[in-house]
Amino acid sequence: MVQLKTNAEIEAMRPACQVAANTLVMIEEYLKPGITTDEINQIVHDYTLAHGGIPAPLNYRGFPKSVCTSVNHVVCHGIPDKKKLKDGDIINVDVTTIIDGWHGDTSKTFFVGKPKIRTQRLVDVAREALQLGIDVVKPGATLGDIGHVIQTFVEKNKFSVVREYCGHGIGRVFHEDPQIVHYGKQGEGMVIKEGMVFTIEPMVNAGKHPVKVLNDNWTVVTRDRGLSAQFEHTLAVRKDGVEILTQPTT
Repeated sequence: MVQLKTNAEIEAMRPACQVAANTLVMIEEYLKPGITTDEINQIVHDYTLAHGGIPAPLNYRGFPKSVCTSVNHVVCHGIPDKKKLKDGDIINVDVTTIIDGWHGDTSKTFFVGKPKIRTQRLVDVAREALQLGIDVVKPGATLGDIGHVIQTFVEKNKFSVVREYCGHGIGRVFHEDPQIVHYGKQGEGMVIKEGMVFTIEPMVNAGKHPVKVLNDNWTVVTRDRGLSAQFEHTLAVRKDGVEILTQPTT
């Protein structure tokens, strides 16, 4: 059951979305060779609390940390640890903040040091794929329209879209209906309505799309060990289009 949000409810989500967005702005200066993902986790945790928020990932279904840090071939749900980042790595930092019971969810893939040309291209394509998905969101479009434009663009650029993980409705609950898959056919799927609030978060692999979950039951990696990049925004469907709630203000 999709929960359509009123204008007042969307406004109530805005503080959580803004803190999440500004967290990604804040963390970028720390993402240098030598830092550990545990240290990134602590910085995000402290920043979230200092800005009146609660880190949603912490203890969510047993997840042990306050942020997901997915490095190189890790697709999503990477658990922060003592491993140090190296020059040439990429890292997706996935932040979800709760304020007054409302969630804001966003992620970004960052370069650590200087990327290789193909790595740069992968990240650029993932970023643009998200924007293309956002651009088709409006009342009367379908969820299939989102998946179709993302898949078409990614595959045209000789990369692949992960099938097993998707965007999702969000509000007082971290993961609500509908599910937003990042592949599909134009005109198919649920019709988008004003008041829907959901994430789009395509995971784009440099190699093939199959993934697997490691023994920690969280960390998702590419089966072929190729790199993976991802970007995510929380979006509100308005009468005449879409609003990005996790657009940073700092």
